[in-house]
Amino acid sequence: MREYLASGMVRTGLILLIAGSAPLWGIVLAARLGLWPDPNPNPIGPGLLFFVTFWPAVILILLGAARVRYRKAHPDREPRHG
Repeated sequence: MREYLASGMVRTGLILLIAGSAPLWGIVLAARLGLWPDPNPNPIGPGLLFFVTFWPAVILILLGAARVRYRKAHPDREPRHG
């Protein structure tokens, strides 16, 4: 698990996923607990933020995990630079 979290792509994807979904889930949770003024909110802005960030985050996580798995399977190969 540490190898995956050490990957920049995986970390970026996780940060993007959390940052993009936290506002929407915060509003949903606040409405459920009665802390939001509207019991049935329609959070357009946070919903659009979630929509725009979800798939790029998932793609980054999957690509980063695939890179880590490949590097673990082929430790003799060095990545090419340039």
